Amino acid sequence: MSAPNKNYDPVEVTALTAEEVERATQAALTAISSARTLDELKEARIAHAGDRAPLSLARAEIGALPPQARADAGRRVGAAVGRVKDAMAARQDQLERERDEQVLITERVDVTLPYDRQPAGARHPVSMIADKLSDVFVAMGYEVAEGPEVEAEWYNFDALNIPPDHPAREMQDTLFIAPPEGAPAGTRSGMVLRTHTSPVQVRSMLTRPLPLYVVSPGRAYRNEALDATHLPVFYQIEGLAVDEGLTMADLRGAIQAFVDALFGAGLRTRLRPDYFPFTEPSADVSMECHVCRGESAKPGAEPCRVCRSQGWIEIAGCGMVNPRVLVACGIDPDRYSGFAFGLGIERALMLSHGINEIRDTYDGDVRFSRAFGTEI
Repeated sequence: MSAPNKNYDPVEVTALTAEEVERATQAALTAISSARTLDELKEARIAHAGDRAPLSLARAEIGALPPQARADAGRRVGAAVGRVKDAMAARQDQLERERDEQVLITERVDVTLPYDRQPAGARHPVSMIADKLSDVFVAMGYEVAEGPEVEAEWYNFDALNIPPDHPAREMQDTLFIAPPEGAPAGTRSGMVLRTHTSPVQVRSMLTRPLPLYVVSPGRAYRNEALDATHLPVFYQIEGLAVDEGLTMADLRGAIQAFVDALFGAGLRTRLRPDYFPFTEPSADVSMECHVCRGESAKPGAEPCRVCRSQGWIEIAGCGMVNPRVLVACGIDPDRYSGFAFGLGIERALMLSHGINEIRDTYDGDVRFSRAFGTEI
């Protein structure tokens, strides 16, 4: 800023002339009124009211005037700055109101519109019942184990006491993965789509420390004819316990626990001799019909469609782990014993909800899944 000039008559400073001040003021007012957005108004403020604006520079030049000329120039510049400041504030308020009004229009929500035009989905009932069964055993101290669906024959058969010439391999209707290109005719790849989730149990015995308590839900594949009760792709859940001193009584207790959780307490269960290569002894698990409670089997009683008036429903297979399976997994059968059980998840769903056609579970009709709700 120039020092006061006291040595000569008033000098003419161009920026402080009435015409120049008025010109700068009008330019500022025009820029302010022309601003259509808050961003444009900000640019106008910087250009006409900032430190390098004409009126700001004119104010800085007041000090170069003689004392007798400063008052008039100061009043002239001050009045101009005040007009610009008032115009700026008024335009700011106007643009903010317009912005808020526009937001109310563009972001308006019509609360009278129907809220449910997009129908709610639902978890698949097979997934829900698989999680429910898993939770039952997790609460008992089991761990959930998983494994690959394309499995080596050794895990799917040999380790489970099903050697190459065993008739059980024919019972499983196995789907073999194609061998590599150029392999001799009739050569098998050694890889299969797992026919059960038992290979997960083998992998668990090979990799997890003892004692071992695992439950393994998952998808299995068999070359089954598609009908009302069979699918070529289905879900199983299997449980395995390996510890010191386990007996059939422990197995019976685990079976009863999951029946109580799935169908409610009070239903009786029974074990009848059966055959599985990987368990010895083996048993078929049946439970008392949860609809008729066994009354339909009595003479003269009303027939029951669920149990076909037999009073019992077959639900699972089970048994004590065959010592040969323990040896194959490097476990001492003289010290440890174990039990295993398995059932089809779709079958459990059909039993618990009275579904007669298993194909309904995979037809893809969302109305089927929605009927089971959105249980988490």
